[in-house]
Amino acid sequence: MEIVIVQHKDEAAKIAADIVESYVREGKTLGLATGSTPLGTYQELIRRHREQDLSFRDCQAFLLDEYVGLPRSHEQTYYQTIRREFTSHIDIDDAQVHSPDGTAEHPGEAARAYDRSIGDAGGVDIQILGIGSDGHIGFNEPTSSLQSRTRIKTLHPDTVRDNARFFDDDESKVPHHVMTQGIGTIGEARHLLLLAFGENKAEAIAAMVEGPVSAMCPASALQMHEHVTVIVDTAAASGLKHTQYYNYALENKPTWQAF
Repeated sequence: MEIVIVQHKDEAAKIAADIVESYVREGKTLGLATGSTPLGTYQELIRRHREQDLSFRDCQAFLLDEYVGLPRSHEQTYYQTIRREFTSHIDIDDAQVHSPDGTAEHPGEAARAYDRSIGDAGGVDIQILGIGSDGHIGFNEPTSSLQSRTRIKTLHPDTVRDNARFFDDDESKVPHHVMTQGIGTIGEARHLLLLAFGENKAEAIAAMVEGPVSAMCPASALQMHEHVTVIVDTAAASGLKHTQYYNYALENKPTWQAF
């Protein structure tokens, strides 16, 4: 893992955008996450599209997950969220922004079909990720199989409680089932880019980077990936014990080796 520790979210967004831009300019396939964590990166990429002619027209994108049962017109679907926050502001063809079909009559079959569609497209080149305070990535909660594929998951009550803020603080309105890429699916992306900010993520980041590989911290599976970049602020990095090594390794990286 490449561990990049920064002082502020703005700095993280610029570094992350630099990494993503290198793939965009080659027309590569993007893996997109929703939530508050990647918003700064998306805003920076939008700025570069508008001010620096960064074009996404040759790219396609796949989303990590989707609620089961919400119509696509619902403002809290990830189908709508990624368009509202990112893709409608750039020049990617809307038909090239793919997401799981949470309205399918047979969700399990739809999940498997979505998993196959990623492979049929040649796989994801750069996957943006966040991490939950319990170490989940996508909606792969603790105890998820580290080889899991895109499937239906039941949300943990804590996750339902956390997501209630998007549903008028009413837990009864939060769908309890989601369709999510599995850890095995996520791990097939060629480059994983994980962002985390705030002290509430410190324990999860420490477990992911320095703890054992365990289903109790699904993100720890990233230790086995060949190319992971983790960008965290100092608060999220506060639980790490070996920051001196991470900074040294990054600063002394061969100049020919890009992120």
